[in-house]
Amino acid sequence: MNREELRAIVLDELSAIAPDIDIDQFDDRARLRDEYDLDSMDALNLLSAVHQRLGVNIPESDYAGMHTLQELLDYLEPRIE
Repeated sequence: MNREELRAIVLDELSAIAPDIDIDQFDDRARLRDEYDLDSMDALNLLSAVHQRLGVNIPESDYAGMHTLQELLDYLEPRIE
């Protein structure tokens, strides 16, 4: 799976959690909480959905390092089999 395919999957999950976000205009470097108004429950739901869909375990201790989509993709990419 390449990065664009991974990005599409994560954005698909994000759109299910926050349907008001315009995925077509999404800025991968924008902070999810600040720019897209994701609260902590939305963020947790996104990470859980990504885990379920991709099978990548994301320990709670790593949550703090994922503020943007780019950071999430950087985390996931080397862990995808």
